[in-house]
Amino acid sequence: MEVNDALIEKLSQLSKLRFSNKEKEDIKNDLQRMIQFVEKLNELNLEGISPITYMGDAVSVLREDEVEKSIDRAAGLQNAPLHDETFFKVPKVLNP
Repeated sequence: MEVNDALIEKLSQLSKLRFSNKEKEDIKNDLQRMIQFVEKLNELNLEGISPITYMGDAVSVLREDEVEKSIDRAAGLQNAPLHDETFFKVPKVLNP
């Protein structure tokens, strides 16, 4: 996968974030390093190694949910730029 200026611009538009030229260059370099790392992992010979589900013996301890006071729907929607009576409206960002 090629990380180029067009990809960084597209990610910027999809995330609705603005970056300076230096930030764009830093993001581009970071993404390239991440992709190189994953590609390096793909070079490993894993034949005969079975997948694992857990990294250790730790057990997840879940707690009971507790109902807490929160804002009502109208208060939550009052600052939304687009909404109907019950939901936030957001522009479509995924291509079909």
